[in-house]
Amino acid sequence: MRSVTYSMNVSLDGYIVGPDGGLNWTPPDEEIFRSWIDEIREVGVHLLGRRLYETMLYWETAEQDLSLDDSQLEWIAIWNPLPKVVFSNTLPAVQGNARLASGGLAEEIEQLRAEPGEGNIAIGGATLAAEAAALGLIDEYRARVYPVLLGGGIPFFPRRERRVDLELVETRTFSSKVVYLRYRVTR
Repeated sequence: MRSVTYSMNVSLDGYIVGPDGGLNWTPPDEEIFRSWIDEIREVGVHLLGRRLYETMLYWETAEQDLSLDDSQLEWIAIWNPLPKVVFSNTLPAVQGNARLASGGLAEEIEQLRAEPGEGNIAIGGATLAAEAAALGLIDEYRARVYPVLLGGGIPFFPRRERRVDLELVETRTFSSKVVYLRYRVTR
């Protein structure tokens, strides 16, 4: 069965964006970007909330930018053909290899798990991930923890009413002192 993974950059105090909505605390880093490329290779379908989908739209036409480096072109070659399911109540349509979700999150994940195919079901966007977590649908949490305290913003982990036990699967420290943590949910 395909695993559902939730992976984001996160501050040490647990936020994926700062109080101002900004990401200026995650400076460009080739080593970390390469790790995202390696991770996206394991994905068979990506579920996105509206805000993350709109952020990632950049990559749909980015290959026209002549200043892109080889790793960014490699990302585009993997990301653009990757099937995506967008969860939004406000978008009338989506672009590229994406479709709007036709059902609820649990129904979409159940359908994707039942379909033949390889690769993880990645989930992106804090609101969407919080819903998946509340439904007990996330199998792995992957965090690239940045050495910064933001003091507020959108949290990586949703507030929960239940305990979830995790098993550490992998850890890695990048030269920038960002730490990658990969945990599997124990059931």
